[in-house]
Amino acid sequence: MRLSVIGCGYLGAVHAAAMASIGHDVVGIDTDAEKIAALSRGEAPFFEPGLSELLAEGVASGRLSFTTDIAAAAGARVHFVGVGTPQQQSGHAADLTHVHAAFDSLLPHLHAGDVVAGKSTVPVGTAATLTDAVAATGATLVWNPEFLREGWAVQDTIDPDRLVAGVPTGPAGVQAAEVLREVYHPAVAKGTPFIVTDYATAELVKVAANAFLATKISFINAMAEIAEVTGADVTQLADAIGHDVRIGRRFLGAGIGFGGGCLPKDIRAFAARAEELGRGESVTFLREVDAINLRRRDRAVQLVIDGLGGSVFGKRVAVLGAAFKPHSDDVRDSPALDAAVRLHGLGAEVVVTDPQAIENARRMHPQLTYVAERDETLRGADAVLLVTEWDEYRRELSPEHAASLTRGRVIVDGRNSYDAATWRAAGWTYLGMGRP
Repeated sequence: MRLSVIGCGYLGAVHAAAMASIGHDVVGIDTDAEKIAALSRGEAPFFEPGLSELLAEGVASGRLSFTTDIAAAAGARVHFVGVGTPQQQSGHAADLTHVHAAFDSLLPHLHAGDVVAGKSTVPVGTAATLTDAVAATGATLVWNPEFLREGWAVQDTIDPDRLVAGVPTGPAGVQAAEVLREVYHPAVAKGTPFIVTDYATAELVKVAANAFLATKISFINAMAEIAEVTGADVTQLADAIGHDVRIGRRFLGAGIGFGGGCLPKDIRAFAARAEELGRGESVTFLREVDAINLRRRDRAVQLVIDGLGGSVFGKRVAVLGAAFKPHSDDVRDSPALDAAVRLHGLGAEVVVTDPQAIENARRMHPQLTYVAERDETLRGADAVLLVTEWDEYRRELSPEHAASLTRGRVIVDGRNSYDAATWRAAGWTYLGMGRP
């Protein structure tokens, strides 16, 4: 099937490459000429495991192309719209400027029988405002939310755990759902749940999923706050309650909290939309979820201060990680960078390292010092702060090796990744998040 993908950022580029890899003829369209040039060469403009190989293969096969010309969408059977919906600068609501611009530019190139599949994360009710304009062209609008995890996005696109299609009532909606089943044929054929629903439900599925994950993470971090004043160990607490099948252990890792371009802005936008709908009280808890998350960053910084005797001024602090999570170079709302910037503001000499995110971090916070090599970052440090769980930090760094490089012996484990007893036995002052 011929497909177009409008918006070739993180979501769109991955989706275009993945769709080409399962046999579709795909054109990706974006207004950023530099990004399109890189993608046309088969080069990923950001780090995502497996994406570069998929892009190179798709471009070489001729099934995947990229352009800045929206007219190239004409003739595609399905048009995926995956542009960004950042947080508004003036508030917490989602900024739909890119969504409306994408639809406005696409409308003149639609034909009867086309399917327009919205993939952007939008406030509930957005699809209803767009459907008439799409229907006037003879095309049908569906809402097909994405559920990608950065670091596993290629796998999640090709082999998703569920597919959701919000469609209009009537024959046009039924037919559009069948077209999407064809698009995702390999996943559908292996039995992946394909859930057909109305627009509002499809829009809510995405934000509700993110809100639930954020709530689970902040719940265990709230327990970490209690553990810190009672002497309890939040890691053992999480293990114990995680054995309850109704709760589960995943996403109960206490630490410095979540970040990235999705969870923080999505829960804020969800709360803002609920207020607009007159149901703000229904998601009031999300305000506290956000607040707990931000407090854990404060706590990580305070642990560094405590470990260094009450002041970081003039002390060298090695920060292991800049991306908001491993297997990504995304530094949007990164707890790692937030902590590094705060320590710098308190007078510390902050040295940050990351396997993939240094250049993105440097563009955002040029005042910090960045070093590519882990060991060079550790050299001469008075304290070490682990913030991003790359394997070379959490699995491949021994306390003995670290001690051979650093000046001090203070380790703040912002992800509770290390065995406290092992580091303490090696002479380190180990400080975890919610651990005695």
